Order: sequence, then structure tokens, then C-alpha cells
Amino acid sequence: MCGGRCGGDGHAGCSGCRMRSAPIQRAEPPSTHDMAMLRDAAAACTACPLYRNATQTVWGDGIERPAAVLVGEQPGDEEDHVGLPFVGPAGRLLYRALAEAGLPRERCWVTNAVKHFKWTARGKRRIHERPNSREVAACRPWLEAELATLEPRVLVCLGATAATAVLGSTVRVTRDRGRIVTSPFAARTMATIHPSAILRAPDEESRRTAYARFVDDLKVAARASGLLLPA
Repeated sequence: MCGGRCGGDGHAGCSGCRMRSAPIQRAEPPSTHDMAMLRDAAAACTACPLYRNATQTVWGDGIERPAAVLVGEQPGDEEDHVGLPFVGPAGRLLYRALAEAGLPRERCWVTNAVKHFKWTARGKRRIHERPNSREVAACRPWLEAELATLEPRVLVCLGATAATAVLGSTVRVTRDRGRIVTSPFAARTMATIHPSAILRAPDEESRRTAYARFVDDLKVAARASGLLLPA
């Protein structure tokens, strides 16, 4: 066994990985643009194994004709318990940054590329574990159905997992952040860092610098949405 070194994406010398290299089982959302029906259907999703250890499916939240849709990686520990996205420390930081950027939370829809919390136990704590490409692919039909229903004016990818799910494997957040491009889901799409990356910065000065640049990225999205006039 490779001990997870391949991230579950396939490793020639690992029997477990050969087993995981079987065809990906993708979620099968109902053919509807009714958000409540999609949410209810997603609550019963078993397309990937993450549902087994998660408390619940965490669907997106916000207004259904948003100025912007923001997509993160996956729910965290608090989100898993509450059943709503971005209710933990990263979410609070995100909403402060949105307000400063001129893109109020109440004009947005927030969601995640993966709808179940993936975690590993450390004592009594549940520690976030990054979803692998198979888990992202299994959940992608839910994101596609969600975005097709929302028809976002602007789509913001928060972090590498979301950016890859929306823009493909060639995107690099550090290189491409803050730049408006076209995606299959929105004519105006942008990648930036996930707010949790700011919280992980090693010191206060680093956090201030990372936060200021994050707000600048969100101002680009706010201008693209029409909520913030060009500088």
C-alpha cells in the first residue's frame, strides 16, 4: 500500500490504489433548476465515500440571483455540524473581506466544490483533509447543477480545489489569481486564495499582507459584477 502518498489518484505499486483506479462514480442530480429539489437530492448522495463520516451534506447558501457566486473547497468541522457553508473562522474572514471589497454577503451565494466534510481524527478533534481528485469529480455534477441554476454574473473560486474543479488542471492560483477569465459556468470567472490560507499565515504581518491582497482580488470580482465602479 502507498499509505496515501498518491492522494487516492492512482499509484502503480499499490493494490489499494489499483482498486481506487476503478471508474469514478459521479453523482446524478435530478434534471431540474429547482434549488430546493437539488438540495434535497444532494442530502441523500452516496456517490463517494465521504458521506459515511460526515454529519450531513452541506449545500450552498444565499440569494438565488446573486451578484457573485463564491466556491470553496469543502465544508469544515463547524459547517458539517451546522449544515451551512462558511460559518467558521474562514467564513467570518471571507464576509469581512467581501464587505470591504464592495461585494456584500447578502448579494452572494456561497458553496463548495465538495459537499461533505473530509476529515481525519486527531485525538478528539476532526482535522480537515483535502479531498482528492476522485472525490471532487464525484461531486462535480452537484456543482454543475447548482451553478446552472444560479447563472452567476461572476464566479469566484476560493483556493486550488475550487479553481481546478471550475477551470481545469492547468490553473494555478498563485499565478492566475485576480484575473477575470471565461469558464463553462460564467463569462466572468476568477480564482483567488481560500480565506483559510490567510488564517494559516505564520505571523500578523503576513496575515495583514495576505488579507489586503485578498480584498484587492475581491474588488476585481465586485467591479466585474457591477456592484463596484471601476477605480
